[in-house]
Amino acid sequence: MIKIVLVDDDAFVLMALKTILEADGKIDVIATGSSGADAIELYNQYLPDVLVMDIRMDDVNGLTAGRQIIEKYPEAKILLLTTFLDDEYIIRAIRFGAKGYILKQSFETIAPAISAVNNGQTVFGEEIMTKMPDLLSGKKRFDKDSFGLTDKELEIITLVAEGLNNKEISGELYLGEGTVRNYISTILEKLELRDRTQLACFYYKNCQ
Repeated sequence: MIKIVLVDDDAFVLMALKTILEADGKIDVIATGSSGADAIELYNQYLPDVLVMDIRMDDVNGLTAGRQIIEKYPEAKILLLTTFLDDEYIIRAIRFGAKGYILKQSFETIAPAISAVNNGQTVFGEEIMTKMPDLLSGKKRFDKDSFGLTDKELEIITLVAEGLNNKEISGELYLGEGTVRNYISTILEKLELRDRTQLACFYYKNCQ
């Protein structure tokens, strides 16, 4: 029996997935949550065989939660579910060490993916695999050091580019809103940019 924690901010999807996954008796959903913060807390509490979670959630998204969990538990097996075939999400998932990334619409593939991840395999949906050659084509990685940026500053730039406001960034990174404002002011000064719009343009021009 594979013990999993299941996290999705859509209550209907959460219950539907739980029912589907437990139907054949090979998977036991030992806990459910509705946010990235829940995912972190439930992982700490249950240490499941596999953590299965959505990416887009209100407070802490699945990418941020997954990164924080793997920083604490390097052997954690995390399978991400999404309705969005977003290149940046795929790249971030690979970088932090997710063991799988599949579209939640493909219900029939989720249970086999969980089993594969539990067995130590890495699983990406067919739609995502078709994008891999372009994503991993050897495009030069952004050199933050050449711009004098820290890892935290780059993380904030990424979240600004994704459209998050200061309050949302504060929630994502567990920083005070004032701290976030200070970071953004420092970043704008370093990059000689005027505002958040220019910062987002900088990200899409240089960091992708």
